[in-house]
Amino acid sequence: MRTRTALAALILAPALAAVPLTIARANHVRIEGTVESQPLPPAPTVIVPAVPAPASNLQADEIRAHRVRAQVIYANKIEADDVQGIVHQSDGIRVKDAHGDVKAPEVAANVIYADEIKANSVIAENIYVRDLKRR
Repeated sequence: MRTRTALAALILAPALAAVPLTIARANHVRIEGTVESQPLPPAPTVIVPAVPAPASNLQADEIRAHRVRAQVIYANKIEADDVQGIVHQSDGIRVKDAHGDVKAPEVAANVIYADEIKANSVIAENIYVRDLKRR
């Protein structure tokens, strides 16, 4: 008799372990109201204006702009409110083949050669200038 009980326990033990001992029901919980699905608004369209690649070199007698950006700037005179970059004192430069005066909201190039730059901000890694005036 003991062997039968032990054998039955060995056979039924895995089956009993797989069956949950309690069954949970939640029929007493009711949520009233209706759920209306609203259509999602269309995804906004983002238009990114194309930024032209800066010219490789710019040579000008005078540059007037809100912002002047370059890797390197060579100038005889710079008047600006904000100058960002490493400023090197130079003896002056001669601008050959200057293309006249440049007036624009923003001027960008890899290298800028100018006799005079007047801007609100001048941003370059290296700025070689003879006369620097901050406004």
